[in-house]
Amino acid sequence: QVQLVESGGGSVQAGGSLRLSCAASGRAFRVQDMGWFRQARGKEREFVAAISWSGAYTRYADSVKGRFTVSRDNANLTAFLQLNSLKPEDTAVYYCAVAPSFTTLVEEYDYWGQGTQVTVSS
Repeated sequence: QVQLVESGGGSVQAGGSLRLSCAASGRAFRVQDMGWFRQARGKEREFVAAISWSGAYTRYADSVKGRFTVSRDNANLTAFLQLNSLKPEDTAVYYCAVAPSFTTLVEEYDYWGQGTQVTVSS
C-alpha cells in the first residue's frame, strides 16, 4: 500500500510557475508508475502527466506539453510536477496517484493523494 501527500499548490498570476511535490510512504512507490491528474470545479478529473517507475518514460496531456515537467526521486520517495507558463485554465486541484502500469487512464490508478489547489489569475 502507498500513501501519497501532495504539496506546493498556491495562487499565481498567469505566466508564473509552481512546483508540486508528491511525497510517498511505502517502498512500493519505487516500482510503481505514477501520474498527475487535475480536476477543475464542475469538471471531470483529467490526465496531466505520467512517469514510469524508473523515470525513463514520461507522457503529457497536449494541453500542458512544453509547459509542465514530471520527475521523480525514488531514493526519497518523492515525485514532482513543475508547472511553468501557467494559464488561468490550469486552475484546478492537482492529484498524484500510482498505478501498476504506465497509463493515462484515471481508473487504472490505485492510490491517490488528497490533492493540492492551484489557482492561476489573469
